[in-house]
Amino acid sequence: MNPAAAGPGIAGPEVTHRRMLALAVPITLANVTTPLLGLVGTAAVGRLGDAALLGALALGAVAFDYLFWTFGALRMATAGLTAQATGAGNAAEIDRTLARALAAALAVGLVMVALQGPLAAAAVRLFGASPAVTGALSAYFAVRIWCAPFTLANYAILGSTLGRGRTDLGLGLQVAINAVNVVLTLLFVLWADYGVAGAALATVLAEIAGTVLGLAVLQRLGSRPWRVPVAEIVERAGLTRMLAVNGDVMVRTLALITALALFSALGARSGDATLAANAVLQNLFLVGSFFLDGFATAAEVLCGQALGARDEGRFRAAVRLSLGWCLGFALAVSGLFLAVGGSFIDAITTAPEVRAVARDYLVYAALTPVAAAAAFAFDGVYVGATWTRPMRNLMLAALAVDVAVLALTRGAGNTGLWLAMLAFLAARGLGQALLYPRLVAGAFPQAPAGRAAEAAR
Repeated sequence: MNPAAAGPGIAGPEVTHRRMLALAVPITLANVTTPLLGLVGTAAVGRLGDAALLGALALGAVAFDYLFWTFGALRMATAGLTAQATGAGNAAEIDRTLARALAAALAVGLVMVALQGPLAAAAVRLFGASPAVTGALSAYFAVRIWCAPFTLANYAILGSTLGRGRTDLGLGLQVAINAVNVVLTLLFVLWADYGVAGAALATVLAEIAGTVLGLAVLQRLGSRPWRVPVAEIVERAGLTRMLAVNGDVMVRTLALITALALFSALGARSGDATLAANAVLQNLFLVGSFFLDGFATAAEVLCGQALGARDEGRFRAAVRLSLGWCLGFALAVSGLFLAVGGSFIDAITTAPEVRAVARDYLVYAALTPVAAAAAFAFDGVYVGATWTRPMRNLMLAALAVDVAVLALTRGAGNTGLWLAMLAFLAARGLGQALLYPRLVAGAFPQAPAGRAAEAAR
């Protein structure tokens, strides 16, 4: 059952700048450690002085992003459904949502491990990189695939903590996972000389540690999803809703990762230096996106809880604040990238040809946060409200824009790739903004006078 349709929920805190920051800052700090992890891995492998190894690490990251982020729906759907259950004051549904998500994580993760051979072969064929890159990529894939069940379980655990509004716990879990990963990456790559396989092994062990810690944290919160009866987990209405939301978000995420995979695959065909340069610049994009994601996550929590409590005033306030903060941060981060991007490139790689190519395309990478600002804000709104079907359809439309720009700029080389990426990011936010008024009117079907009173409250 949709909590928003179940009647008024519990009263929640007023939506203010302070409340937005209290939710956004912890998850932003947590997210900052994730690109730092990517930077450490890139820097560690980059110090080996082999562009092929650096390219393999970049393609390996994209391959697993494609696999895992496709099922990142577990994090987003769990957060949205948990936030609505929290707003509605339904503690039992919070645990049922988590139990269903963990069961799905285990099942899907084990299937990935069982199909590791075909999945690795598909990744190699997709990228079509040089033999040196392909060999290193295969070694990376063979190790990292074993973290699949734990990575997906961590998505579910994180979604549950965020949906409750406990972004402080989300911070602690993410920092713990990434800290373990950083330490082990340095140990296995630079000290033990395991190369890209060492970076993969570090990730596997870090994800296992994160799952154990996450379950312990949830138990301290009073959640024991392992005690939820199987009959409640597979209850038709709840399971159908969870599968529908997850399916929509999965398709949406698949479209997003497809756009990123196209970028990397076409870059690989431009040579190892271009592939490595784009990998360095994509870390800039990740830094910007994880800053924006903090406010998107805050919007998930605030909008989901407001919808569960059927409070339109709080909902609209959360949307306004999320958009404002995302745009402000995007402008600041883009300016920072333009100012220090050259030094950043030099710190990441010692290869002269990679440095030169990366500098040529720095301005495009610096513009990605501004192009993506509205998309991130509305992603949080749509996830919190579980408007997942329109979010899915709008992402597919943005992917079509991406493909169209790639076709139109085919002769422009790497410049065309970056222009297509910017168009893709901007199209997402524009589509969501245009559809938003109709969706919010349908979510709060009350008389105009009542709506005006709520908005003015």
